[in-house]
Amino acid sequence: MQNNYPLQPDALGAVESSITGAHTKGELMPQPYNSFFLVIEGLDGSGKTEIARRLVERLQGRVPDRPQSIMFTYEPHDPSFGGELIRQVLRKEMAVSPRTLALAYAANRADHLHQVIEPFLSQHQHMVVCDRYYLSSLVYQTTPELPIEYVMSINAGSRRPDLTLFLNASAETCYQRMSKRSLTRELFDERLAELRHQYDAAIHYLREYGEPIIEINADGTIEEVLAQIEQIALTHFPTWLGYE
Repeated sequence: MQNNYPLQPDALGAVESSITGAHTKGELMPQPYNSFFLVIEGLDGSGKTEIARRLVERLQGRVPDRPQSIMFTYEPHDPSFGGELIRQVLRKEMAVSPRTLALAYAANRADHLHQVIEPFLSQHQHMVVCDRYYLSSLVYQTTPELPIEYVMSINAGSRRPDLTLFLNASAETCYQRMSKRSLTRELFDERLAELRHQYDAAIHYLREYGEPIIEINADGTIEEVLAQIEQIALTHFPTWLGYE
């Protein structure tokens, strides 16, 4: 099955092919054996990482005979190709162009898929919960010089999530949950409003191509957010997890 994302020629094609050796850009990866790929996205301070980890614990509790069939992972993925380089850029220890960083994220994702996610999901009734994926790239790597179509094109060979959950929280909630705040409240709110707008645009873009993305109100407690996810699980998660 092919996706319909607009593709643009790029040198990353050669990099991606050498990393994955599995598929060409524009292909959706096969999803055999009733495996399930869930992505958790959210604004900075929405609590997505804690919620993703707690969700994995709950899901493992639903399959006590094989908890190892549920895996948590994250992006950028430090052990995969380019992961340490990306972390150096994020720590401002290295400066690269926006295009170089976008390509680094795409290469890191391709290797993460090839080395970790795809082998895990090729097994019978396995599930991956991933903290951030290419929706984040569409938000953070898109610039006037790098339009959203370009960023998607260099990620178009990536496996499509079975479901993406976007944790949407108010500025007040995000501000309170951020453990380290280098910005004043005014600058924080301004930056958050910009990111919210970019997420709205990226979510709309992916939905136009049929991607299943559900927004969740993340202003409540962790338990309340998890309860919302479990309601969604009744109709969207695989039946082998026992949600019915």
